[in-house]
Amino acid sequence: MFKWINLAQVLIIVIAIWFFYKTFIKNTSSEKLVRGLLGLAALWIASFVLSWAHLDLLGGFFHWMALFLSISLIVIFQPELRKFLALMGNIEEWRRVFGRDGVSAKNTASLDAIVAATEYMSQKHTGALIVFPSSLDESAIDKKGIAIDAKITSELLLTIFFNKTPLHDGAVIISHDRIAYAGAILPLSQNNLNWKYGTRHRAALGLSEKSGATVLVVSEESGDISIAERGKFTKYDDIKKLRSKLERVINK
Repeated sequence: MFKWINLAQVLIIVIAIWFFYKTFIKNTSSEKLVRGLLGLAALWIASFVLSWAHLDLLGGFFHWMALFLSISLIVIFQPELRKFLALMGNIEEWRRVFGRDGVSAKNTASLDAIVAATEYMSQKHTGALIVFPSSLDESAIDKKGIAIDAKITSELLLTIFFNKTPLHDGAVIISHDRIAYAGAILPLSQNNLNWKYGTRHRAALGLSEKSGATVLVVSEESGDISIAERGKFTKYDDIKKLRSKLERVINK
């Protein structure tokens, strides 16, 4: 007998799964794992349906294929699986999503320094790459570069990205309101980008595809300011809007 309560429960489950996918999985490396699991689930369902329909040969074939792929997925998607399991147990990330981070003191000085340095570098066409990683992003960064562990100041950021310094081609990693590393090497995106995007943009997009990091880019050629997040670029011409965005990022 059809019951509305059963339909409501199914809808709630679907909405919960979609919310989790949109918030944590979409446009990250874990998306491949989820697609693989969905395909695997379809194979298991097909094997049961075929066996129930007394198509034993086909049912057995799909059953053993699903069993083989179940073992293979553990090996093939080992990095994504580790990341996915870490995400499931990351209490801080769940609190952030549901707005329960508690009282978060806004570091206005750090925000002012980043915005001021970014605006200046944009005007002077100085290339820059600044990473604001989530707690799960360390494994996605190829090389962290040189440990700095310094207070965020506009002068220090401008010095690091000055084109005569050894670290200017790498990325700065911001962690706990401090400059943690400079000269970091990020994974490059394999997507076909517009010709106007150089290595910095490809690196910013690559990290945002593999993790939940937010990456700020200043173009050396055009001076444009962009933010890469979840595999997509957003251009910021308005410094006030940029500041508002960075404020949300810093106070995650």
